Amino acid sequence: MGSAAELAAAVLMVAGFPALMLAALVPSVPAFAAAAAVTYLADHYLHRKGSYLINRLGKVRAGLSIRFLIRQLLLVLLLARLSLADNLIYYGAIACFIAFYGLQAPHGALVQLIRNRRRMPVATRNVDLKSRIRIPDAPPRGLLHRSAEKMLHLDLAAVVGILVAAQVKSALVGFVGIGITVALGTLYVLALVPYVRGRKIPPKAERVLAAVDDWLGEYKPETVLYFSGSKDSAYQVNMWLDTMENLDSKPLIILRERAILNNLAPTTVPVICVPGGVHLMNLDLSTVRVALYAANVGKNIHMLRVPTMKHVFIGHGDSDKLASVNPFSKVYDEVWTAGRAGRDRYAIADVGVRDDDIVEVGRPQLAPIQTWQGVPDGRIPTVLYAPTWEGWDGNPGNTSIVLAGENIVNRLVTADPPVRVLYKPHPFTGTVSKDAKDAHQRIAALVRKAAAERAADSRFAADGAAQAQAKAELARIEARIAQLAGSGGDKGRDEAEATRDGQVDVARHEEVARLRAEWNDAYWRSFPAWEHRVITGAEPRLYDCFNVSDAMVSDISSVVSDFIASGKPYAVTDSAEVGAEEFKRNNTAVRAAVILSNGATELGELLGAVRDPAADRLAEDRKELKQYLLGPDEPASIDQFNTAVANLAIKAETRNVGQESRVSAAAESELANAVPGQRVSAAGETDGVGTA
Repeated sequence: MGSAAELAAAVLMVAGFPALMLAALVPSVPAFAAAAAVTYLADHYLHRKGSYLINRLGKVRAGLSIRFLIRQLLLVLLLARLSLADNLIYYGAIACFIAFYGLQAPHGALVQLIRNRRRMPVATRNVDLKSRIRIPDAPPRGLLHRSAEKMLHLDLAAVVGILVAAQVKSALVGFVGIGITVALGTLYVLALVPYVRGRKIPPKAERVLAAVDDWLGEYKPETVLYFSGSKDSAYQVNMWLDTMENLDSKPLIILRERAILNNLAPTTVPVICVPGGVHLMNLDLSTVRVALYAANVGKNIHMLRVPTMKHVFIGHGDSDKLASVNPFSKVYDEVWTAGRAGRDRYAIADVGVRDDDIVEVGRPQLAPIQTWQGVPDGRIPTVLYAPTWEGWDGNPGNTSIVLAGENIVNRLVTADPPVRVLYKPHPFTGTVSKDAKDAHQRIAALVRKAAAERAADSRFAADGAAQAQAKAELARIEARIAQLAGSGGDKGRDEAEATRDGQVDVARHEEVARLRAEWNDAYWRSFPAWEHRVITGAEPRLYDCFNVSDAMVSDISSVVSDFIASGKPYAVTDSAEVGAEEFKRNNTAVRAAVILSNGATELGELLGAVRDPAADRLAEDRKELKQYLLGPDEPASIDQFNTAVANLAIKAETRNVGQESRVSAAAESELANAVPGQRVSAAGETDGVGTA
């Protein structure tokens, strides 16, 4: 659903049409004008907000064109009820609306044609196509943005003119309004015509693909990160961007969906988005030796078919979920895991992945996670509650949020001595299960209520001046980031322009990274260190929450494996209540955790370990588990990763050289065995040259 204001606007708009009919039947020009104004304004507001409700109205046959047509028909009905059916304004209104709808057909066709012609067969970022092909500027944003709405709203002049004519009994003003509407509609259509021909349109697909191949031949990429998925899965490729930027070999990112490209985080790595499978197969990737895959999806086959490179599954997290031992993984040349645990998972699952094909490379993404030094003197411990989402299958063991979430948070906010609670749910929480959505809302309300009560408690003092200064810093940083994003991002540019101009400004990119680090520091200083907090959205990031927390409560997911890198105490909820021993046996990542039942009565042990390190009986277990899950601290994970890439590239090159040798040897053998005087055809048959 949209916001309360959007819902109110939708209700007003829908209710306005019965009011229009009633005003037409009475008949009353002032009442009709008032109801029409409400429907126009509400419609415009919902479109300006990009409201989800607009799309819903279209699904129930109350779409944009229908709403305008009904209003115009009711206006004609009003004229008839006012006994103006024999008046010229009546015929003028009918002729106007017919002509107006006649203009909408070429308008819609031109808009769609322009958009189609400006949709690139291959969209890129950080790829220099500008020097290779000419990509013209897009039409002015005002022509194409919300074009259908703008075109339909041009009837406003005619509607106002006709209503005034009906009220004052003079057709002249009505025809003035009609003339304005028809003239503006015609001009709108004519303004679009130049952008469907000549130098106003981008080159054809063949030239664009040739330019991309020319760039590939010059750049000579060596390691590719390949990804396909829905827009909601963009985080799975975003988590690998820093690693790709730190590769020793030349990196390239290949995406298959435009939605992923539009949700890709800023990066300095060249990016090519190739929606078409045929186009991908025709790209010149002859210099690539290693292809990395972050997800098991059907479109991987389009890259897996290339024999000159070695293919590696790197995944998008490390956990005991079934996705971590997907049988599809056996199609890759190698599977890279963080530590020994990943190797053992495949051995236990017995899904066809050979132990020789598994390489332990650590988790380069975990470098920002800081190790625990204990709770600083004078600061209240912070506990992060980061449950995962409910999943697709309704398994109660997927998430703690439904059965245990409120119990966990209740015990944390009422703990004595006190702790601070950070609640950061998974972004997908509540998208499948209404129970999960309702539980999330209750938990968020509980955290906010506890925060308000603590703020009113005299035992908790706040440094107002320091917080005000931090908030001022936040505002300054956010303004600068918005300025940089506005001057260097893709906002407002269509796909063709973004491809042409999409080379990252490295200085700007580095400044944004520095500002985001400053933003994170200022954010945590902008409120008291004892204040409970609900944290949703992209910022602050999960790892930032790890770094300010002293312990975490979560569920079986990669979040737990990542948090183990910090060495801090943690608890995991056995939501399915299989029992602590069985839970540990089935889930490697919880073997050094405090296991919680749905009642969360075991939280005292976790809090005790945070308050007194001497009481932390699981500290050594966490050290051992960290190495088992994530590999050794030395060498650094990015170094392990680069070594694995280099080793596999050598294997690919060795295979290619061997293949070339075999092909050459076969050709020489075929030539040596050929009968003199005969030519060996491509089909392997002989042409009888000089034979009897």
